[in-house]
Amino acid sequence: MSEASVKSEGMWLKLAVLAAVFAGFVFLVPRPETLTPGAWRLAGLFLATVAGLILQPVPGGAVVLLAVTIAPLITPLKLSDALGGYADSTVWLVMAAFFIARALINTGLARRIALLFVRAFGQSTLGVCYALGLSDMVLASIIPSNAARSGGVILPIARSIAELYGSEPGATARRMGAFLMAGVYQSICVTAAMFFTGQASNPLAAQMAGGFGYTVTWAGWIFAACVPGLCSLALVPWVVSKIYPPEIRRTPEAAEFARAELDKMGPMSAQEKILLAVFVSVCGAWATSSWTGLDITVAALCGSAALLLARVLSWQDVTGERAAWDIFIWYGGLLRLGKALHEQHVTEAFAQRFGAMLGGLEWFALLAAALLVFYYAHYLFASITAHLLALYAPFLALLAAKGAPLGLVVFSFACFANLSAGLTNYGTTPSPMYYAQGYVAFRDWWRIGFLVSLCHLAVWGSVGFAWWKLIGLW
Repeated sequence: MSEASVKSEGMWLKLAVLAAVFAGFVFLVPRPETLTPGAWRLAGLFLATVAGLILQPVPGGAVVLLAVTIAPLITPLKLSDALGGYADSTVWLVMAAFFIARALINTGLARRIALLFVRAFGQSTLGVCYALGLSDMVLASIIPSNAARSGGVILPIARSIAELYGSEPGATARRMGAFLMAGVYQSICVTAAMFFTGQASNPLAAQMAGGFGYTVTWAGWIFAACVPGLCSLALVPWVVSKIYPPEIRRTPEAAEFARAELDKMGPMSAQEKILLAVFVSVCGAWATSSWTGLDITVAALCGSAALLLARVLSWQDVTGERAAWDIFIWYGGLLRLGKALHEQHVTEAFAQRFGAMLGGLEWFALLAAALLVFYYAHYLFASITAHLLALYAPFLALLAAKGAPLGLVVFSFACFANLSAGLTNYGTTPSPMYYAQGYVAFRDWWRIGFLVSLCHLAVWGSVGFAWWKLIGLW
């Protein structure tokens, strides 16, 4: 049997599994009396779509497009309603940020920022790890693709520095490369949690929160996540260095490598200067949007337009940004399906049923238990987005029904979704990129992920909750 035939059989088998998931849910799971049959079929379609994002019989965008196409046939949604997510401003915010990210990578400004950090902090192996984590933090303020910034910019620099010290996969991995791959990857999970644009699904979480009446802004996200995020970012590389130490600790050549690479790049080009001005302006507009009233999507689109007019970004760059258009398809579709679940009172019904099972718990005890379940449930997911879609809105509905402060619930679950991606070597898009370098064994990767998860729970459960109390989230 040819490879194409095997792939085709595998695709149809997975599609059959998705059909079974839909049918099993709709016909075998008792429907709450408060929900219409159409709403129950919508819930089944949504569940099958999430399963499709995990199994991927076809690429994720195609799975969602199939769901959007099927929705008017079997649910109360009309076609215009099903396609409504593609007109949502949040979708276009992510698109505009992707275009700016492409300019950052094409001009070399993103790489220059990372090299500047390595030059400043790269005198030790731990310092290199901190430098790359801080670089990703700066880029996360505007680049919503952790794959683009962490895999496309940060990873090649980490690999180059490891090879500079003769650390290759295999016998020499523990000299430096193994620590850098593990430490930097755990750091980028933290930076993804710190910004509205830290990961493509963060705006999706914000949109879901809006459905419960809680508004999340770009500045509000940073304000909520900055203190626990910086604490985790400071702690995690140090913890990894203790449980998985590098053999080489002093790295003066790393700083020299960064200096030499910056010399090769030369002074900032005119395009980089224009891009830096746009970068700062867009971030400034986002940070002050609550005072100026300027929509953050308008600010991002203006930034993209300015880069097009200045020819820092070409139209070919825009049309060729495959990751952005892929996200446009699945993000817009999922956004609308998620809203429809809320409109059809499906999440409310889940909260009522699940809440009745845990009726004896007060909201704080329920929140603590739910966060633990939510965090470690990521072992079952190969995508932060799929994790959010499956559990975020139902847990929000459950805790809101119990009287928990919405701000506390919104940010704790949204941040934990990103942090939990550090558990496995498939937790989010960059994880297989780092793991595939071959420096860290499977067992070590999972062991480090679990031990770091305990650190995150300690930091965010203490510093995080204290900070959120201080700023009035609860």
